[in-house]
Amino acid sequence: MTPAPLAARLSAPSGPLFFPVTAYGQGGALDLDTYRTHVRRGVEAGAAAVFACCGTGEFHALLPEEFQAAVRAAVEAAEGRVPVVASAGYGTALAVRYARLAEEAGADGLLAMPPYLVQAGQEGLLRHYREVAAATALPVIVYQRDNAVFTPHTVVGLARTDGIIGLKDGLGDLDLMQRIVSTVRTEVPGDFLYFNGLPTAEQTQLAYHALGITLYSSAVFCFAPEIALAYYNALGTGDTATLGRLLDGFYRPFVELRAQGPGYAVSLVKAGVRLRGLDVGEVRPPLHEPPEEHVKQLAQLIERGHALLEKGR
Repeated sequence: MTPAPLAARLSAPSGPLFFPVTAYGQGGALDLDTYRTHVRRGVEAGAAAVFACCGTGEFHALLPEEFQAAVRAAVEAAEGRVPVVASAGYGTALAVRYARLAEEAGADGLLAMPPYLVQAGQEGLLRHYREVAAATALPVIVYQRDNAVFTPHTVVGLARTDGIIGLKDGLGDLDLMQRIVSTVRTEVPGDFLYFNGLPTAEQTQLAYHALGITLYSSAVFCFAPEIALAYYNALGTGDTATLGRLLDGFYRPFVELRAQGPGYAVSLVKAGVRLRGLDVGEVRPPLHEPPEEHVKQLAQLIERGHALLEKGR
């Protein structure tokens, strides 16, 4: 049986969206065996999709051949059970190259990252993403963050572009998102997808959910899938007691710990995966590892999170 298109598979997710870390071994080289294990465990734990080599997966640090090898490994580990989405980024020419590498590796879709370095106008941004979308047959989700911030009119243009199926928001401007959702709904009726892509998205998902944005990325799922799934299920059933318990006792302290160091949205998550028994190596420069004290605090938080789950049973 041919799998349903990506948009249809993401429209009715069965769990959180999984953004695996990229595993490195001896000397910092890519460790594909460990990476396959990490991806496989996430799928078996209940992920609805795998977003390979994205922000948490250190897209910025991967050579093109490493990127393609890792995406192919993620596809192998997922075994068609859930879709695999891979990044495409940098300038337009390189983004097109990464898009084609991902397609050759068997990915089901693309997460288009912001263009590298430049501050582009709306017309240039729209042209950039249209060229990426035209480069392959893969459906594209555009990532709004940093230097890629869109007006509602530009998102209408994205939604009218063949191959672009959604917008992931990493900016956190809820007023802008409300206007984007409303404008696209009015001018391009259909099933355009929206994602909460803020770091530790669970912390803000109640607000996004109120806008009708139900899809979100979960970095916590990388190292504590039980906690991430409990939050996901509580959100879906309206279990405000569990949501409050997890937000107050786990997610807020985790966000406060994450704020202690630049790049912790990646390196602290990677430390969490190691704490759970899978040696995925350290982050590559320019990111840095958290100090031992912060890793100890993370271990205590994970333990507290699991205690909160037991308390709710």
